[in-house]
Amino acid sequence: MSSVPDDPWFDRDAGPVVRPYALTGGRTRPRGESFDLLAVVGSAVDAKAIDRMLLEPEQAQVLRFCRKPTSVADLASELDLPLGVVRIMLSDMRERGLITIGKPVRTGMTDPRVLKDVVDALRRL
Repeated sequence: MSSVPDDPWFDRDAGPVVRPYALTGGRTRPRGESFDLLAVVGSAVDAKAIDRMLLEPEQAQVLRFCRKPTSVADLASELDLPLGVVRIMLSDMRERGLITIGKPVRTGMTDPRVLKDVVDALRRL
């Protein structure tokens, strides 16, 4: 794929338009159990032990980022890819046993008293 601005597969604002399609194999939905934006992704394998030839560059990046558990939203931001593409890519990696996807950690921020205190503090600003 050429990155020449006159190329019909290049959008000046969005960049190459084919890559996300290629990453998902044309799919629009992830496989397996669903997960949300705050789900925690961790590497299930040693990134150094994986043959990089078997991974897309973005998958190798995911393994590097997930040395420490990372949220799906943070991964999408770090990879600079649409969330839907990242979800599909993560579901594929989970099927291959490369990553684990866990439930988000509850922080207690749903306690109405805590939320009221935060709102009150913001109003005082």
